[in-house]
Amino acid sequence: MFDRFAGGFGFPSLWRALDMEPDWERSFSFAAPAVDIVEDDKAYRIDAELPGLSEKDVDVSLSGDTLVLKGERRQEHEEKRKNHYLSERSYGAFQRSFALPEGVDRDKIAATFSKGVLSITLPKTSQAQQQKKIEVKAT
Repeated sequence: MFDRFAGGFGFPSLWRALDMEPDWERSFSFAAPAVDIVEDDKAYRIDAELPGLSEKDVDVSLSGDTLVLKGERRQEHEEKRKNHYLSERSYGAFQRSFALPEGVDRDKIAATFSKGVLSITLPKTSQAQQQKKIEVKAT
């Protein structure tokens, strides 16, 4: 909501810059993982929910200035002749792309997978970490 509000006035949004996939495209992609994007003084971190997958089902790559997350949820086939079952779980391939912001140390990007959550750490360069905050004083 805030991204759309700020974007309407021409202010760039860090989160929209990182997440290149348009909202309308994500709504049609049943298997696209939900992500959280967090920034601190030293790094950005992308956490993607991937329940039911393992690290072997996920591929993280860097293509130019774009981080690409791909994977596939595979459907196990079970045939029952007498009973009909309802399956609401989604299966299929997914892909998310994220534009790297300035100041990311590309050689130190790392990914870990634990309990259904993929965490990708994008460390900032020392120059990006040295940005100075300017205090705003009341008059």
